Amino acid sequence: MHALALLAASVTVMGAVMAMTRRVAVHAVLYLVVTLLALATVLVMLGASFAAMLEIIIYAGAIMVLFVFVIMMINLGQPDSAREKEWLRPRAWCGPGVLATIMCAELLYCLNPPSGPAPAPITAHDVGLSLFGRYVLMVELVSFLLLAGLVSAFHIGRNRVGGR
Repeated sequence: MHALALLAASVTVMGAVMAMTRRVAVHAVLYLVVTLLALATVLVMLGASFAAMLEIIIYAGAIMVLFVFVIMMINLGQPDSAREKEWLRPRAWCGPGVLATIMCAELLYCLNPPSGPAPAPITAHDVGLSLFGRYVLMVELVSFLLLAGLVSAFHIGRNRVGGR
């Protein structure tokens, strides 16, 4: 199990580095999704399968859709056909595809281990008590931070396109 944890951690770090170094924003979003999937795998290994599913549904699903929406909304002035050709190159999908396949296989293995004691599961009640108990202020502050990031990205993108 330690080897699987190291594999998940290395994929997380590799995906995060690749997300920060990509020039095309959509490619960075692909690597960010792989990073979030790897973090969910680490959460499953820690026995927090409910938190891992929330990680996948909320962050890898909803937040990434928001990022793609912002990328489309900003529209940095490239013609649509040229931008889509750059996004759809097979070489751009190979790295995230390989890392995501590794993480999906590891996640499936961790959800159904062949033997060994299962850690105590974290229930929805536990997560609800944490999020809306002592951490309610932090949850609300994160939502304002995401809103501020969206508004800032729109403002920066609008000024860049207007200046060209």
